[in-house]
Amino acid sequence: MYLSQTRAADSARTSGGTATVTAGSRADGARTRVPATVLTLGAVSLVTDASAEMVTAVLPLYLMYGLGVGYLQLGALDGLYTGATALLRLGGGYAADRLGRPKAVAATGYGLSALTKLGLPWLGTSAGSVGLLVAADRTGKGIRTAPRDALITFAAPEEHLGRAFGVHRALDATGALLGPLLAFAVLLAVPGDYDAVFMVSFLLAAAGVVLLAVCVRPDTTPSAAERTGCLRPYLRALHDRDALRVVVAAGLLGLVTAGDMFLYVALQRQLDLPHHVLPLLPVGTALVFMAAAAPVGRLADRVGRWRLFLAGHLLLLCAYVGVAAAPGGWVPAGIVLLLHGLFYAATDGVLIAHVGPVLPTRVRTTGLAVVQTSQALARAGGALAFGAVAAGVGLTAAFTAFAAALLVLVAGAAAAHAPRRTR
Repeated sequence: MYLSQTRAADSARTSGGTATVTAGSRADGARTRVPATVLTLGAVSLVTDASAEMVTAVLPLYLMYGLGVGYLQLGALDGLYTGATALLRLGGGYAADRLGRPKAVAATGYGLSALTKLGLPWLGTSAGSVGLLVAADRTGKGIRTAPRDALITFAAPEEHLGRAFGVHRALDATGALLGPLLAFAVLLAVPGDYDAVFMVSFLLAAAGVVLLAVCVRPDTTPSAAERTGCLRPYLRALHDRDALRVVVAAGLLGLVTAGDMFLYVALQRQLDLPHHVLPLLPVGTALVFMAAAAPVGRLADRVGRWRLFLAGHLLLLCAYVGVAAAPGGWVPAGIVLLLHGLFYAATDGVLIAHVGPVLPTRVRTTGLAVVQTSQALARAGGALAFGAVAAGVGLTAAFTAFAAALLVLVAGAAAAHAPRRTR
C-alpha cells in the first residue's frame, strides 16, 4: 500500500510539473509573439510605402527624361526628398510626448502625405513644383515616423525589439517592392500617363490612413503623470552620453550616404542597362530588404544592434565600389542591389531598436525624433554633396570618394563604440 501511495504521489508531482512547464512554454510563446500593434503598423506602412514608392520609382525617369534636369538639380531634389522639413520630426516627437497621443500625431503625418499625392497631377509640371510637393510629402513623413516607432517600442518587449522592428520593416519593404511594380503596371497599361500613377498612389495612401485610424490601438503610452510641458526633461534626456554618440555617429555616416536616386541612375548608366528599366531597379533593393529585415533584426538582438548597424554601412561601401568599378551587365547590378537591400535591413530599424531603450519613456518619442532628424538632415546634405561632386568629376569618382569616406567614418564609429545601456 505504501508503494502504491508513493507512485501516486510521484505521478501527481510529475503531472503538476508538466502542467507548469506547459504554462511556462505558453507564456514564453506569448512573449516572443510579435504584438498585434506591430503587425498592424506594419500593414499601415505597407500600403503607405507602396503609395510613396510608386511616385519615387517614376520620379527619376520623369525628372531626367521628361523634364531634362541635370545631376545638380537631381541631387537637390533627392536631398529635399530625404531631409525636407526634417526639423518637423522634432515637433512631431515633442507633440506626441506632450499630448500622450502618438497615434493621433502619426495619423496627422500620414494624412498630410496622402493629400500631397492629389497635387502631383495638377502641379507637378516643373522641377520647382515637384520640389514643393515632395517637401510637403516629406513633412508628413517627418511628423509620423518618430511616433510610429515609439508605438513599436512601447508594444514590444525590449529583448525582442530588433525582431519587432525587423518584422515591421519587412512589411514596409513589401510595400516598397509593390510600389514600383504598380507604377510599372500602370505605365504599361497607359503609357506616359503619370497622372494615373499619382492617383493610384493617393488611393493607397488614403487606405493607410483609414487602417491606422480604425485598427491601431497603442498598447502602452506614457501616463499623464509622466508627461510634462517643460522642455528641461527632454533636453536632459538628449544629453545622455549614449544617445549623443548615436546621434553624432548616425549624422556623420549620413553625410557620406548618396541618395537612392543616384544609385539607381548610376546602375542604369554605368552598367549599360536599358533606360526603361530604371523604375524597376528599386524593386531589387526592396525585395532584399523585405526578405532580410526580420532575420537580420533577430540577428541584431543576438550579436548587438550597434555592431550590426556599422556592418550595414560596410555593405553600402561595397555597393558603392561595385557601382564605380564593376563591368557592365545584369550580374554586377544584381550584386549592388543585394548589398543595398542588406544595408537597409541592417540599419533602418536596427538603429531605432538600439537607441529606443536608452531613452526614458516620457521623452522617448522626442529622443527618437532627434536621432531620425540628425540622420535625415545629414543624408540630405550627403545627397547635395554627391550631386555637386558628380556634376564636377562624374559618377565613378563620386562613388569612389564616398566609399573611402564611409570606410573612415565606420572605423571611427567603431572605435568610439556606443554601448547599449537600458534605463
